[in-house]
Amino acid sequence: MSEEHRHHSNQCHDNHSHSHSSHNHHNHSHHGLHHHHGPVDGNRTGLIIALVITAGIMVLEFVGGLLTNSLALLSDSGHMLSDSSSLLFSLIAFSLAAKAATPKRTFGNHRFEILAALLNAVTLFIVAAFIIMEAIERFSAPPTVASGTMIWIACIGLSANLLSAYFLMKKGDVEHNLNMRSAYLHVIGDALGSIGAIVAGIIMLSFEWYYADPIISVIVALLILRSAWGVLKQSLHILMEGTPSSIDQQAVLEKLSNLPHVIDVHDLHIWTITSNMDSLSCHLVIEDEADQQAVLRSAIKLVEEQFGISHSTFQIETSVMVHEPCPVAP
Repeated sequence: MSEEHRHHSNQCHDNHSHSHSSHNHHNHSHHGLHHHHGPVDGNRTGLIIALVITAGIMVLEFVGGLLTNSLALLSDSGHMLSDSSSLLFSLIAFSLAAKAATPKRTFGNHRFEILAALLNAVTLFIVAAFIIMEAIERFSAPPTVASGTMIWIACIGLSANLLSAYFLMKKGDVEHNLNMRSAYLHVIGDALGSIGAIVAGIIMLSFEWYYADPIISVIVALLILRSAWGVLKQSLHILMEGTPSSIDQQAVLEKLSNLPHVIDVHDLHIWTITSNMDSLSCHLVIEDEADQQAVLRSAIKLVEEQFGISHSTFQIETSVMVHEPCPVAP
């Protein structure tokens, strides 16, 4: 993806466009490539703590599910297995993303974070599907479940899930980093599974109604699917280089068009490289007598201050040279 944008002007326009100094990046526009690194250590710490807790409780719930014959516990331990894998993959993604950019990967490996989020979302779908299929089988002949033991184990699992979620929130950026959010949703899904197991256990212990086990499991699976869909949709949107949801592309276009001396704006592209790292490129057609560097400074300042885009590239054009719009331009 990054190569496509690195050579955007070459693909769509004549080579002589690079002779204009006003086409270059403003120096501070590159800061957007680095400003998100601050919380990386915190993200890693949160993931490591959550991984240790999740893996330990996974083993406990798996053994407990076998001993008590509880699908709710077994399904929750299966979910924790996927969570442990997802937390580990998220951890690896942060390490890969920290590597420096190269001539072949000019934006570095930051997209590994988005790929990790995508994989986490897919595994959530797989786990939810497994839970639902197993629950359907149990509806025909729900087995007897050792409800008391199941409740105690589920309570331990819930405590561990909440502790993991706490460390992910305290140490990492679960609000703005998609990779961290996908890992966090896995842990929250675990917490829901544990709550479901507790509720099912109480019902079965009180009424010996063992249909509660598969019913609660299906409800938890549907809640997991709901969370997974949001991460999946956002990950695919970023990988398809869609406009960030927090930015109104039409509003950017109008603001740039209203800058002094700007006649036309075209080939406006806004995309996300990774969480907290948006980029913009576009062409500005200005009046022949206008100060090109002044217009460039105004454009860079506008998109940074009003839309939070600190990595921007503008090509300044006049009546002497106006490129045809790129075929993929909106």
